[in-house]
Amino acid sequence: MAVTPHGYFVSGTDTGVGKTRVAVALVHALRAQGLRVAVMKPVAAGCAPGAPNEDVRALMQAANVAADVDDVNPYRFEAAIAPHIAAAQAGVRIDLGRVADAFARLAAGADTIVVEGAGGWRVPLNDREDMADLAARLGLPVLLVVGLRLGCLNHALLTADAVMRRGVPWAGWIGNAVDPAMACLEDNLAALHQRLPGPCLGVAPCEPGRVAASRWRPDL
Repeated sequence: MAVTPHGYFVSGTDTGVGKTRVAVALVHALRAQGLRVAVMKPVAAGCAPGAPNEDVRALMQAANVAADVDDVNPYRFEAAIAPHIAAAQAGVRIDLGRVADAFARLAAGADTIVVEGAGGWRVPLNDREDMADLAARLGLPVLLVVGLRLGCLNHALLTADAVMRRGVPWAGWIGNAVDPAMACLEDNLAALHQRLPGPCLGVAPCEPGRVAASRWRPDL
């Protein structure tokens, strides 16, 4: 698949489906093509006071474009809960304009940028806007991470339909094996290949351990 000059917006069928693992692998694959790759995680939860969480650190370690952590991760919250709730508890409103400004600064020094969303496609960010609004604002092709576990077919198809209805660019999908005991894995993959809009950029095997240490790479 031809690499977009702008990058990818990595979304997922749910929380905990391996978006960071895929985003880090994507960064390494793009770097292998000789590109300057910036990263961004606009909203992160489960952060220690004043510090980025493990996902943000993994992304920054993978990138080869140095950047201010406050541009990479403009909003970080201690509570590991939905972004709009965490923001409300912290007395903050997530502003898509602030995220877009940070994105512009990152993109200016890079050939391509990998942006990882939080949760799934329609996770609320404030009282009116959600992750889909952010993806549309940034204008990046969406790469959908499908967490391969029971229920993934419904989650994947509903999410793909929502992305398509929104009219944002579609980059493809990646399967990530999050349940090593999933029954009928190959049959589920066959259904995803048949029903999801292509292309499939790969299927990441179950690989416990630190995200940044994953050896798997997508097929770009």
